[in-house]
Amino acid sequence: MADYPSPVRELTWRGIVIGALITVVFTASNIYLGLRIGLTVATSIPAAVISMAVLRILGGGTILENNLVQTQASAAGTLACVFASLPALVMAGVWQHFPFIQTAVLTAAGGMTGVLFTIPLRRVMLDDPALPFPEGVAAAEILRAGASHENRGSVRALVQGGILAAVLTFTSTGLRLLGDGITATATWGMTAFRLSVGFSPALLGAGYLVGLEGGMAMLLGALLTWEVSIPVMSHLLPRPAGMDAGCFAAQIWKDKARFIGAGLIGVAAIWTVLRMGRPLMLSAHALLVRRATGTHVPRTETDLSPRAIRAVAGIVLVLIGGMFLAFSTGRVGPLPALAATVAGVAWCAGLGLFVAAACGYMAGLVGSSSSPISGVVILAAIGMSSLFVLLRATGLFAGVDGQHFAIAFCLYALTAVTASAAIANDNLQDLKTGRLVGATPWKQEAALLIGCISGAIVIPPVLNVLYQTYGFVGAMPHAGMDASQALAAPQPALILMITSGIFLHQLDWTMLLIGAGAGGVLIGIDAALRRAGRGALPPLAVGIGIYLPMNISMTLAVGAILGHIVTRLNAGASSHRGTMIASGLIVGESLMGVALACLSALSGRDSPLSLLPPGTSALLVNLAGLAAFGALCVWFCATQLRSSHR
Repeated sequence: MADYPSPVRELTWRGIVIGALITVVFTASNIYLGLRIGLTVATSIPAAVISMAVLRILGGGTILENNLVQTQASAAGTLACVFASLPALVMAGVWQHFPFIQTAVLTAAGGMTGVLFTIPLRRVMLDDPALPFPEGVAAAEILRAGASHENRGSVRALVQGGILAAVLTFTSTGLRLLGDGITATATWGMTAFRLSVGFSPALLGAGYLVGLEGGMAMLLGALLTWEVSIPVMSHLLPRPAGMDAGCFAAQIWKDKARFIGAGLIGVAAIWTVLRMGRPLMLSAHALLVRRATGTHVPRTETDLSPRAIRAVAGIVLVLIGGMFLAFSTGRVGPLPALAATVAGVAWCAGLGLFVAAACGYMAGLVGSSSSPISGVVILAAIGMSSLFVLLRATGLFAGVDGQHFAIAFCLYALTAVTASAAIANDNLQDLKTGRLVGATPWKQEAALLIGCISGAIVIPPVLNVLYQTYGFVGAMPHAGMDASQALAAPQPALILMITSGIFLHQLDWTMLLIGAGAGGVLIGIDAALRRAGRGALPPLAVGIGIYLPMNISMTLAVGAILGHIVTRLNAGASSHRGTMIASGLIVGESLMGVALACLSALSGRDSPLSLLPPGTSALLVNLAGLAAFGALCVWFCATQLRSSHR
């Protein structure tokens, strides 16, 4: 890539302030959504749009200043994913609130490790043609459209897609007048077969950007799970009395089949890291010897200096070690506290590159919002808990108190791993956007580090406010609180169950081992297909299809299939308009999702704008949603076909 001329404005003080202000909105809304329903909204694209609007009002903004603002804000908003681990400490009775220093410092330090590990990954992954980075490409198209005053057709396509997606999201999620998905279940004896499709414009657009290979691999994973694995297990497992076949199938997916996906993701991620081992070593070597050789590096390929990387890495390790030691002191004796600290730091440092590579690869394959970070966090929880079980066998952490401490320490240490995974998942999308618009990598990496700090400052007070206001299921801070308003906190509950289950020898390893075996088989099939020149079957994408809810995998597959059909019918015409429309779909739903999340947080209700009359048929609402989503798909294809014949 040619070296772009150095812009007047890129990393600026006003951009840092704007990014910090946007951070408050995204972090609060994502933590609330995560604790309420277990899902978050992607932050890169909404941050790009808001940044573009604010800088246009202030005047003098450049495309690269816009990019740096969205880089910082999206990193901070993504850091909110620590909601998956921190509340488990309250639910386990270890904390009665979220201490600011212990929460903020460990979250920031963990996120900064994700930034550092993605620096060598940048050169390896951004050049990989198998990774489309759908949200990174979409954000770049948005920034280009905002900076260009000539390409009105691209801007029009972006705006049209955004408006339609926002209207559909508002009508379904906000007003509840349209269903957000439809599920068909067929029962045969004790077995249930399920087909579920979501009506998400953002997932439709993301599927278009993902491409056919990734979309079909996720479709295969979903179908193997719901049409093969779950029906078989329905016959083999005892069904609770009074539970119908459909509910039993959903329970099997949640408690059993999903762990097959986690095991498959783990093996596929390890294979991915091993396959990238040599390029990663070369990239890391190039970073460390750059100044020594005096080799000229273009501005658009200049990362943070080796001195800066070593300094930040040293500070981060000291902060993580200090927080681990502070957490341990007073709970156990000096020797167990020191042993836990050393083991925790070594585990986080050793696991960091694996987590960053796995999450970055998954984000590049299917997008940040569809990347199953929780699957990687589950594997990290299993690995860390197993390590402490071995340490406990040596006599450390003996007795019941030692066991309780080991569980608590694993939950706390997972915060750093979760932060690293979340940041790596988002950072490579941002770096892809930067490459496409000609940004300076070291300035983006600096903005990402700033985003980790600003996000970490916001997280503890938001968690405390939500806990004191609503409480978590199974953990109410005040007597007499309305338990029906408690936040479900599904991920922390799952992490607590897994971690304590390993120490209490109650975890079912069978599903994880089945997934690991399936991962090995799929790696072989993928390699054979690539050698024969017959396409590919990405094992990670299959694992994602198993792990994610079926409606998400199916909708992504629909977008990928529509994109393939349109490309074939266009006979090689430019796909730029399709990319802009797909980006608009992601933008519209993301912005509306953030707005509705903020409204829900302020009102304390899931759907404060709902106009759905009581007693309305769910089937009627779902069919209306299906009709609206079908019309969107038809418009999506027809618009591209019309433009290609002009």
